[in-house]
Amino acid sequence: MKILLPIDGSELSLVALRHAIHLIQNGLRAELVLANVQPPANLYEWMRAPDPKVLGEIAEAAGQHALQTAEALLREAGIDATEVLVTGDPAHALLDLIESESCDAVVMGSHGGGALRSALQGSVSQALVHNSPVPVTLVKPAGATETTPSSLDAADA
Repeated sequence: MKILLPIDGSELSLVALRHAIHLIQNGLRAELVLANVQPPANLYEWMRAPDPKVLGEIAEAAGQHALQTAEALLREAGIDATEVLVTGDPAHALLDLIESESCDAVVMGSHGGGALRSALQGSVSQALVHNSPVPVTLVKPAGATETTPSSLDAADA
């Protein structure tokens, strides 16, 4: 089994990585693919550094930086992983990586904010849940609870 793990450097993405490490340490035979997606350069960045090579180097450095803690966690656990750095819209890039890396599953962090919050925020995790050709496991941080419409209404009152 090959598992895609989107890593953006946030604690939330590391929670998902720790979950995957735990599964492997408890007997799951899996290969891990760590994926970092850098957004395309914006107009300001193009104005400051119009050379595509320079912009690519900046994006690669940012991606490597985002992966550092994940690499350390994997080293500590004695687990190898493939790393992939790409540029583009995160949801589309991750969907492409599922296919190009022949992944069988995705494990990623989720805020646990509920369907309403995700719809308002345009969540990458929700985009993958709805469009992925493989199973997607969303890992919430400890203590996260699902926000329901009724609890949102109560909070507004």
